[in-house]
Amino acid sequence: MPTLPPPTSTILLYCVTAAAVLIYLPFLIVIYGRIQVGPQALVTPRAVFDKLPPVAQRATWAHQNAFETFTIFATAALMGYVTGLESPLAAWAAIAFVTARFFYPFFYILNIPLGRSLMFGIGSLSTATLFALSLIQVSSR
Repeated sequence: MPTLPPPTSTILLYCVTAAAVLIYLPFLIVIYGRIQVGPQALVTPRAVFDKLPPVAQRATWAHQNAFETFTIFATAALMGYVTGLESPLAAWAAIAFVTARFFYPFFYILNIPLGRSLMFGIGSLSTATLFALSLIQVSSR
């Protein structure tokens, strides 16, 4: 017997959780860079940023960007959840955000600006879509 796909509300919550976990994906490279710097990186982690290898510097920026985009995406996804948004487009937008945010740090760390910008754009469009669909949902009541 075929199973039904999960409701959009469930997908939204899982995507918020996945996006929160993905914040720390680039931090693994940051940790590696801090180990290369030595014990001083543990004592004053912000002060040794310029001593990190370039790959770890880019990983730090990707990590910081993940926090910035997560807050906006989580707000949009939770708006969809609270408004009872049940739309395949909303589900796909949330999944697209998580997928783009998975690939974003790889492009950033490997210094591929076009890929990084494309993933950022997909994530931003996905978030905007969730905001728009939530507002449409509320205004149609």
